[in-house]
Amino acid sequence: MSGKKKEEFRNEEAILDIQDKPTFGHWLVLSIQHLFTMFGATVLVPLLVGINPSIALFSSGVGTLVYILCTKAKIPAYLGSSFAFVGTMQALMKVYGYPAVGQGAISAGLVYLIVSLIISRFGSEWVDSLLPPVVVGPIIIVIGLSLATTAANDAMLNNSHYDLKYFGVAIFTLVITIIFNMFLKGFASMIPVLLGIVCGYVSAVLVGIVDFHSVAAAKWFSLPAFDVMFVNYDFKLYPGAIIAMAPIAFVTMTEHMGHVMVLNKLTKRNFFKNPGLHRTLFGDGLSSIIAGFAGGPPTTSYGENIGVLAMTKVHSVWVLGGAAIFAVLFSFIGKVSALIQSIPTPVIGGISFLLFGMIASNGLRILVDNKVNYELKRNLIITAVILVIGIGGTYLQIGQFQLTSIALATIFGIVANLVLPERANSEK
Repeated sequence: MSGKKKEEFRNEEAILDIQDKPTFGHWLVLSIQHLFTMFGATVLVPLLVGINPSIALFSSGVGTLVYILCTKAKIPAYLGSSFAFVGTMQALMKVYGYPAVGQGAISAGLVYLIVSLIISRFGSEWVDSLLPPVVVGPIIIVIGLSLATTAANDAMLNNSHYDLKYFGVAIFTLVITIIFNMFLKGFASMIPVLLGIVCGYVSAVLVGIVDFHSVAAAKWFSLPAFDVMFVNYDFKLYPGAIIAMAPIAFVTMTEHMGHVMVLNKLTKRNFFKNPGLHRTLFGDGLSSIIAGFAGGPPTTSYGENIGVLAMTKVHSVWVLGGAAIFAVLFSFIGKVSALIQSIPTPVIGGISFLLFGMIASNGLRILVDNKVNYELKRNLIITAVILVIGIGGTYLQIGQFQLTSIALATIFGIVANLVLPERANSEK
């Protein structure tokens, strides 16, 4: 590896720390690994909503580059399509079409920008008091395990029906990735996810569950399906879209902060202070605004890519930026985009078993490292409430507004931490 940039702190546990620059060949492969990891989820959102996946790929790449710029290249994060808005976007698409969805995405991004400006003015010191280890640890566990059902369904279900071939491919992908992660050395030890996906894909081809028709039909070069305001359609105000989507931004903000907490733990830094929570929120919001103007869905940080960081110990922001560049390039190359889209869900499911579990395991590490005392009833109560609400999928629905399980668990955890005394009366 070469071209390391000096900084005040270096995480010695990382193979490549945030500012470490890999050689070109290593950069290429490591970036592709992150691209493959996020691809399935990022293109699934537009498919569910009725938006062309190519523009979601373009938006995620541009949004990630903007995020890296806004955070002074200090945070290794990738932004992909947000699932939190799917239900609302589906409803808006049926009635008004994309112009309303785009306006909603822009309004949600503006909420991020407003909050980031408030935090920039008044500071983020409150984060430490609201989010101590007894709250942060369980939230991170929830972020990982709340995705467990998604991984399991990807691994088992073929059009909502159990498929033994699918399950076999998923387990093979999982096992071979674990073997790569445990026994490979040198550069190969940094790309177990990519190698696992490739081997899983080959196994899927052998059992006949890969459809190459879309690859054959795709053009080599094609513009992403841009849907630009003032170019593809005239401006019209959609108050319903703004009312429906803007409040969801407060939900995704809690998830955003949860992901930043995970990254803090992985990289042994405090991104809430440097470069600052206001910058992370600003970058995330600006990314969604750009997506709304271009024709894509709102964006958010991705747990899948955080899982790759945890597994490989490669935290270089150069690698995440590389993944973003390739996402933009591939959005213009029809056959490459179609080839990646042809990766079957059991391959992604097999990889996800490991990636999502890695995120949850880092939540456990926070509890262990900070010696959270579970002899105290308050700590047991806070953890219990967060875990069951978050993993159980509990949500609050009021009209079109939905508070997701992660957001709801976070709010309950924060409130419980603030109102519960240090000790119960029976412990005094």
